[in-house]
Amino acid sequence: MTTQPAAAPPPHPFTLRLALGLVGVLIAALTSGLNDRISSLALADIRAAIGIDYDTGSWITSAYQAAEVAAMMVAPWLAVTFSLRRFALIVITGFAAVGILQPFATGAAPFITLRVIQGLFGGALPPLLMTVALRFLPPQIKLYGLAAYALTATFGPNVAASLTALWTDSVGWQFAFWQVVPLCLIAALLIGWGLPQDPLRLERLKQADLFGMLTGCSGIALLLLALTQGERLDWLNSPLIGAMLLASAALLVVFLINEWFHPLPLFKLQMLERRNLAFGLLALAAVLTLSLSGSSLPSAYFAQVEGFRTTQFAPLALAVGLPQLIIAPFIAMLLNWRWVDSRWMLALGAGAMMLSCLMGMQLTAEWARQNFWLIQALQAFGQPMMILPILMGSTSVVAPPEGPFASAMFNTVRGFSSVAAGVFVTHFLDRREQFHSHILVDQLGNRPWLMTAATGDSAGYSTPLLPDGTVSSAENLGHFSTLVKHQALILGISDAYLLIIGCALLLVLLTLWLPKRVYPPQTLLPLAPKTSRS
Repeated sequence: MTTQPAAAPPPHPFTLRLALGLVGVLIAALTSGLNDRISSLALADIRAAIGIDYDTGSWITSAYQAAEVAAMMVAPWLAVTFSLRRFALIVITGFAAVGILQPFATGAAPFITLRVIQGLFGGALPPLLMTVALRFLPPQIKLYGLAAYALTATFGPNVAASLTALWTDSVGWQFAFWQVVPLCLIAALLIGWGLPQDPLRLERLKQADLFGMLTGCSGIALLLLALTQGERLDWLNSPLIGAMLLASAALLVVFLINEWFHPLPLFKLQMLERRNLAFGLLALAAVLTLSLSGSSLPSAYFAQVEGFRTTQFAPLALAVGLPQLIIAPFIAMLLNWRWVDSRWMLALGAGAMMLSCLMGMQLTAEWARQNFWLIQALQAFGQPMMILPILMGSTSVVAPPEGPFASAMFNTVRGFSSVAAGVFVTHFLDRREQFHSHILVDQLGNRPWLMTAATGDSAGYSTPLLPDGTVSSAENLGHFSTLVKHQALILGISDAYLLIIGCALLLVLLTLWLPKRVYPPQTLLPLAPKTSRS
């Protein structure tokens, strides 16, 4: 016997108290986004502090990301079962508590263990934001709630770089973990006071999808561990990576079959028959790949070519993140106008991203921060112009009782895609850098006179080679190697920009073909009959 989703509770009056409770959920979700990139941004300081090597330290980031995405799969189900407010307060408290303890962990095993636990708590927070937005917001401001959810993908990750750099360079790496504590305290107070208390629904435990939780969470975690460790361990040449990929594939296939037939699943796969929802999940993965052109590619250039620390190029990330506080609500306001087609808004956003990537393809070794400002400005507008129409179109076909299912699927796809896209672009960049490096070395070996033309006298290497084409000294050999590496990386970044342009074009084509047009939520309400004035 199939259990139908419980009927939606009657709409709760949208009061100032409830609004502040939703603000608390937003702060908690943004705090999770801030914490997401700490281990990767401050990894050098962490390794030095706890005395571990690079290979061991890489598992800190991988373990957190795997635990975070696994938690996104089950958080909406748990929130419904144990009540939204109670579950949110437990998760926030645990998230802050682990943040306090994290810097005191000595050794790799305790540190990674705490990071996994915090990843489970942190991954449960973003799904709660979408859940409350779909449940509590009245139609006329629903898009603003979705704009707040979009901030977790555009604001938090970009601001994290600046805050982490501030703590590690000015105070101490420990404060990068402790920064979440005051924010979690504020969020807990607002949620505890503002959100209504739902009754416990422990009867759901009798039909709990325990098998789905085990197979789904294990499968996605193993897949993410394989993706994030694959480059370091040489992919399929590593028995560990091969075993994790094989096990994750088997577990995820079993999970999807189980979800299709389970009476109370984590994912309601039958919902994917709705074109807008299926398109939304695909488009969300594409947008997260496109957004790397505003974060990973500039940071790779400044870190490896210019030798900058995070604090020196962090303002570029802020140029994308901070304007979202204004741009995202502005885009929501435009989408609330009935004559604005969200599909065209998405296409315009993709166009802005493509234009920024075309400008990025002109990258040279002489570029400085000022050359990126216009690129980052286009990114700041393009990202919310794509994400908000996707959320609007997808949620328009989701009924209130189906909100937890949609939240679980969206957040799992979002969490997985952000990691997978980063791995994919990094892998592509490494391969293109190696390709260009071989080409440059071959060309310069065959025609030594090309070195001066390629690097220019301004590079300080006007006489790199002897007349017979050999390197004149050990110093020149090192300089030659560095120049080739930098030039190969610059060419690789240009190729990555071109790849992202191709992804944006594909997204535009899908947008013109797959989704149906949707209208602002409030326009779906019956219109009051017009009354004539006497």
